Order: sequence, then C-alpha cells, then structure tokens
Amino acid sequence: MPRNIGILIFDGVEELDFVGPWEVFTMANEVAPKFALEPPFTVQLIAEAMAPVRCAKAMRVLPDRIIRDTPALDILLVPGGIGTRREAANLTLLAWIRQIATNAEWITSVCTGALLLTAAGPARGKRVTTHWAFVETLRARGEAAEVVEGVRYVRDGNVVTAAGVSAGIDMALWLIAELFGAEFARAVKRAMEYDPAPPV
Repeated sequence: MPRNIGILIFDGVEELDFVGPWEVFTMANEVAPKFALEPPFTVQLIAEAMAPVRCAKAMRVLPDRIIRDTPALDILLVPGGIGTRREAANLTLLAWIRQIATNAEWITSVCTGALLLTAAGPARGKRVTTHWAFVETLRARGEAAEVVEGVRYVRDGNVVTAAGVSAGIDMALWLIAELFGAEFARAVKRAMEYDPAPPV
C-alpha cells in the first residue's frame, strides 16, 4: 500500500521547497516498475482552505485537500518561505501539524519550514537545520536543541529538516534511500537528471 505524503502549502510558501520534493516522490513512482515495485507514494498538496495559494515568487497553485479533511499521513512535509513567519502564529495550523505528526512515520521540513515544526512541537528539543539566513533567528527562539548550519539536512529520530530551497531535493532523495535503498534512490536521481554542477 503506498505511503500517503502530505505537503503543506500556504501563502508565501517558497516554490522549490515543495516542488523539488514533489518531483522526487512522484519520480519515484515512475521509476518503481523498473524495480518490480508498485508506485510507493500518493502525494497531495494540503492547505488550510480550498483556494489558490500564492507562493513567494508569485506562482499560484491549488491544494488537493484542506487540513480539516486530511486523513492520517505517513509522511508530512512542511516547506518554508516568507509565509512561515505569519503561520508560526496560526494556532489552527500548528495544532494540525502537531496532530498529524503524532502518527506519521516521518515528519520533514525544508528551509524555514523548521520554524513551523519547532513552533508546533514535533521538532521542539531536536537537532534541526534551516536556511543559512534564518539560522540565528531560529536559534533565538530557543525551541530546538540545536540549529545546525552548513549541512544539507539533519535527522533527529523521525524528524528530518533540510536547509534552504534546493536542499529539499537532497533530503527527499535521502528519504527515498532510507525507505527503498540507495540503488533505487540513485535511479530516481538519474531519472530527474539531478547532478548539480553549477556554472559559477
């Protein structure tokens, strides 16, 4: 039975924070038959309301579900973006994250999504990472045991936090390897042609 992945979105969410992992998880579904596997994931975008979400760079997307109608998730992914500063005070959303995380196999974030995981509770008292420009702000909140910098992702138990933006792709590939092995994760990476070689 496929694992149910829910990716939270909200106004001001950073596009690549969620689109990058979405690509990894859905590409895994395409690669799976080559490994004699059933597609391993269902992936859905989840928001507080069934309305277009305007992302940080003005992309608009529609959620598949709203939080009050979301069943249990196996994997929760909370992206970052400027909107996390507002949502860190959204008690309804924080309560939903806390409740979903109770039974989730993995709780993950990208970039400043770590702010929502620490504020809601699942990452409180844990080692986390976030975008380099947000490290000191997250440290100052005093909710995480340690905010690690200079790494792509950090695992503490079943909580995995990724650094900024593109680091979410690395974190999702790591999770694929954890669930299905390195060979499968490498095949997903190759299918995506993800082999960073910056021109500068």
